[in-house]
Amino acid sequence: MTDQEPTELVTIHGDAIIGPTGRPKHEFPIPDALDSHGPARTIAVVNQKGGVGKTTSAINLGAALAEYGRRVLMVDFDPQGALTAGLGAAPHDLEVSVYNVLMEKDVSTRDALLSTHIPGIDLLPANIDLSAAEVQLVTEVGREQVLQRALREVRDDYDVIIIDCQPSLGLLTVNALTAAHGVIIPLVAEFFALRAVALLKETIEKVQDRINPDLEVDGVLVTMVDLRTTHAKEVIQRIVEAFGEKVFETVIKRSIKFPDATVAAEPITAYAHKHDGAKAYRQLARELIGRGAAP
Repeated sequence: MTDQEPTELVTIHGDAIIGPTGRPKHEFPIPDALDSHGPARTIAVVNQKGGVGKTTSAINLGAALAEYGRRVLMVDFDPQGALTAGLGAAPHDLEVSVYNVLMEKDVSTRDALLSTHIPGIDLLPANIDLSAAEVQLVTEVGREQVLQRALREVRDDYDVIIIDCQPSLGLLTVNALTAAHGVIIPLVAEFFALRAVALLKETIEKVQDRINPDLEVDGVLVTMVDLRTTHAKEVIQRIVEAFGEKVFETVIKRSIKFPDATVAAEPITAYAHKHDGAKAYRQLARELIGRGAAP
């Protein structure tokens, strides 16, 4: 991790520049290169509400971390396979997926890994088969730790493992929280999205209390923001009141470039290298490293 601290940005008169979260804005330094790789810190990207930018954020955060020299494993833990498709693989054509790793003793995690076209990123893919795992795992001993055991095999090969979770608080998501060191909660700047987070917080607290006491919330990421609207600004204020310093200073603005990049199966950091969205995810990666939530 870099020894440099974030620099508070000020106006020419010396006044603090206030960012979109209503707090002083900082410049996060480019992280130092790593001398070695592993063991990985595992981060689950979780929100039981759909359409909040989980997969988009997972892909682009992973790509930004890889740009800074981190070795990243992306784990698709959603039966819809959106992360798998977003990284250029075909979910329906998979011979081996995360489902086989979880449910078949003779399949190792390395058997299912795919290289991606993004330097520094590997993928543990998923498809609709994973939906059966939630039912089959119910009768298993230690059913909450199955993913944790699978990732243990490859943890030393990576610096960061990012798990893209399904929009649910079922057994698969509990598995992801059990395997993780930290949680990132993407949250749309809308009041309905904010109301749903109370149940997620309760689930995280139960996992902390009963299964994984080392789990922590790395941050709340405000996504798909239109800062021109009063509504968005009011919701961001409510989010900061609810989560305080856990809210990332980085916010992700709404842009057509994100769906365009998804269609091209590219992270926005590659599809539109100089776009504000690409810059935002690079800043998020620097902020995450600066918080100590990534190596």
